[in-house]
Amino acid sequence: MQRVISRGLLVVAGALVLWPVASLAAVVKGQVNGIQRLNNPVWNEAKEPGANRYTWREPSPTVKAEFRVLFPHAPKEICIAALGPGAVAPGTTPIALRIGGGRTSPVTLVVTPGTVIEFQNRDPFPHRPFLVNTPTFQASDMKSSSNRQWKVPGPGKYELRDQLAPSIRSWIVAEPNVVALAYPGRDGMFTFNNLPPGDYTLKAFFNGEPVGKPMPLKVASEVPLEIKEPLVLAEEAPAGKK
Repeated sequence: MQRVISRGLLVVAGALVLWPVASLAAVVKGQVNGIQRLNNPVWNEAKEPGANRYTWREPSPTVKAEFRVLFPHAPKEICIAALGPGAVAPGTTPIALRIGGGRTSPVTLVVTPGTVIEFQNRDPFPHRPFLVNTPTFQASDMKSSSNRQWKVPGPGKYELRDQLAPSIRSWIVAEPNVVALAYPGRDGMFTFNNLPPGDYTLKAFFNGEPVGKPMPLKVASEVPLEIKEPLVLAEEAPAGKK
């Protein structure tokens, strides 16, 4: 694989490059399929009567059932990782995870172990975020406009919650061979703006879990590449089944 010449973090048009930018790198475009068939467990939790979190109105008879189905906000919730053949060293620049409006941006993030995550409170009121499955990031007050950093200790899935905002539930997945990330737009299109030549596996993540079938990808040169087949996130249910 082409050696890199500089190290850093690059965010351009929805693509997050975790690997250092290379002297030869290609723009790779693709599309996901099946966004509407993904289901977020947070939605069902919020409907539980004992949760006392939201009031769900009766469905409007003038809106077709197909348009009343909840589905993910792809630019935040669906993370596509380009995985290389070997382990990748973490970058030296912290990656921002912003808290605001009852959610985080992004909701699912995939990084290499050792990466530093900077949680940023962008709300005008405090938050108290914590990771439920590790003692290395416990609940602590974060005032408005404050930041708090955490270093990913090792491979695995880390779930973020907030003692003051129950709607916040996000995931950080640590994979050793993450080269770059992309987030699809509302139309399902995604772009890796600087992907060095090499062999990759494209893998989609939602709610901290891999979804769909991984796709092999070969980048032969710096020539722009458009992936012909869509990356399927979820298969359509057989007729008669939901």
